[in-house]
Amino acid sequence: MIYNLLIALAFLGLSSCAVTQWKATRETTEAEAAYPPSGDFLEVGGQRLHYVEAGSGPPLVLIHGASGNLRDWTFDAVERLSDDYRVIAFDRPGLGYTPPLGDDGATIFEQAELLSEGARRLGAERPLVLGQSYGGAVALAWAVNHPDRISALVLLAAASQTWETDLPTYYKITSGPLGPLANPAISAWAPEGVVQDAIAEIFAPQPVPEGYATHIGAPLTLRPESIRANALQRAGLKEEIRAMVPRYGDIDVPVEILHGSADTTVGLQIHSVPLDEQIRDARLTVLPGVGHMPQHVAIPEVDAAIDRAARRAGLR
Repeated sequence: MIYNLLIALAFLGLSSCAVTQWKATRETTEAEAAYPPSGDFLEVGGQRLHYVEAGSGPPLVLIHGASGNLRDWTFDAVERLSDDYRVIAFDRPGLGYTPPLGDDGATIFEQAELLSEGARRLGAERPLVLGQSYGGAVALAWAVNHPDRISALVLLAAASQTWETDLPTYYKITSGPLGPLANPAISAWAPEGVVQDAIAEIFAPQPVPEGYATHIGAPLTLRPESIRANALQRAGLKEEIRAMVPRYGDIDVPVEILHGSADTTVGLQIHSVPLDEQIRDARLTVLPGVGHMPQHVAIPEVDAAIDRAARRAGLR
């Protein structure tokens, strides 16, 4: 329903391109003024990389999911975990304040290369890596492609397997030839209610934590460039995972997998149940009744999994 409304808005906007482009530019300017960069910047191979860092101890890298940014982690996780870890959270390419990697999106493998090299340049040679949702696929790509740059892996509601359904129409439009016209229209005309409904949907069946919707900086995701980058990443994800699945057996670090039984975004049975069998040193924790955002609604279980992974890897 939410995506159908955004598609309708996209085509409505196409009929008034000049006004739409003006309004999209204004919305982008206002979004960046309201949610400026909250961390520092690092250059990796000519690519600017935005990150936040806090605490001391074993290094812990946090990778956010689709349609988000590192503010998902600064809502409370960075401060909380910094008591025991040196926490580093990155904006993935095209989202937050890390620019896109070229015009064709960024594969999970390219993102893993960028983030792992960024961590290395920050002195985190072999961090514990945590990824949520799409970020979990990037974390898995990090583990299979850069085994010398990781000590342990924690996966939260991670996309890890292929699935039967086709790419949704919304992503076909926003990643396709009509994207350069449709994306500014979505940016310009998407009502606030649609954004709030999307956030509520991703948290269901749990409520959205108080203050989260204000903190996350959703307007940053509605910038045309970010809509495009996110859509391209989503469009390529299934085939990238298909290429990665045969390599899961090569992962040779401790792996903690957490997944809610009520997750309707990334299904437990489709993704984490088979992944638990594919990685020999994996341990799956099923979170009864929990949806797609365990980092916010199952905090004790997530923190315990991080600590287990750190101990198993000899980091604590």
